[in-house]
Amino acid sequence: MRKISIKDWSEDDQPRKKLLRKGPPSLSNSELLAILINTGTPNTSALDVAKKLLQSANNDLQKLAGLSVQGMVKQKVKGLGEAKAVLIAAALELGVRRNASDHIRDRITKSDDIANYLRATLEYRKQEVFAVVFLNRGNKITHLEIISEGGITGTVADPRIILKKALEHDATAIILCHNHPSGNLKPSKADELLTQKIKQASALLDIHVMDHIIVSNEGYFSFADEGYL
Repeated sequence: MRKISIKDWSEDDQPRKKLLRKGPPSLSNSELLAILINTGTPNTSALDVAKKLLQSANNDLQKLAGLSVQGMVKQKVKGLGEAKAVLIAAALELGVRRNASDHIRDRITKSDDIANYLRATLEYRKQEVFAVVFLNRGNKITHLEIISEGGITGTVADPRIILKKALEHDATAIILCHNHPSGNLKPSKADELLTQKIKQASALLDIHVMDHIIVSNEGYFSFADEGYL
């Protein structure tokens, strides 16, 4: 039995045709996902698959963006396999990066210049990740890299790896960042100790630790602003 394809729908109901006629904003979230999914099952359309996938994430795109490819497949939505999950994950990541780019400043001088960019980049992740922003002498970002990924409650960052990468990118300053999936913005004792350890090691190489920013869906916490550095 042949799978139901978007091409089988009446022209008025086809999301692709609707997008061409009226533009992307005219489509619902499920219709946009249906374009990526393209085909359903013998008994359901791509739109049905899209709606079920959204429902599995409580119709929350942030939650959906937080799912890995394997996480989407584990929702056991009939008609959604790994190949389609890869397309959706890629499209959602582009959306995250576009949103993040709206918050970045050309020159970083204070936490406000980068905190919202880091929030948009990391806050949706379900696991804790530790990232470092590398800056040149003009306080302009040359690179951002996720150094480590952990579980829901924590991650570990190796100062040696951070400094090695700082030298590779000719960084004169760095900004440390990690997310708190729990939403709590208060730094732990381990966060404070790690920050001081990296700061002391960086000083030996004349690399300035400008800030350590914790982000979550509740906002952000700046070590520099709060006098922790």
